[in-house]
Amino acid sequence: MGQPILNQMVDEQHQLRHTKPMSDPLDITFAALSDPTRRAILAMLLEDDMAVTDVAEPFKMSLAAISKHLTILSRAGLISQEKRGRVKWCKLEPSALKDASVWMQGFGQFEAINLDAFETFLKSELSQ
Repeated sequence: MGQPILNQMVDEQHQLRHTKPMSDPLDITFAALSDPTRRAILAMLLEDDMAVTDVAEPFKMSLAAISKHLTILSRAGLISQEKRGRVKWCKLEPSALKDASVWMQGFGQFEAINLDAFETFLKSELSQ
């Protein structure tokens, strides 16, 4: 018999159980940025704070799935969430990218992150 077919989510959860948890802030930041949905969420939050339901609206996934993405972004410090009345709001925390930017500058190929340029870049990537 061949290898069993696993759905991607199960396979990712299996891999996560068998790897040591990330503790380095850069690892956590880059892991959070590795997913296109999370990068799209960050691009949306460049405009303004948003309610979780508004963040979820353009995506073809459940609110629970979006909440998981938001949790990952929050744990990485890339966004903050606060409850205002009955509504949970998300806010971009651009200073969280500072350490990643400094690390990339060490290679001499990257300049400091200019948030306006970063916004333009994200918009162009997401419109493709």
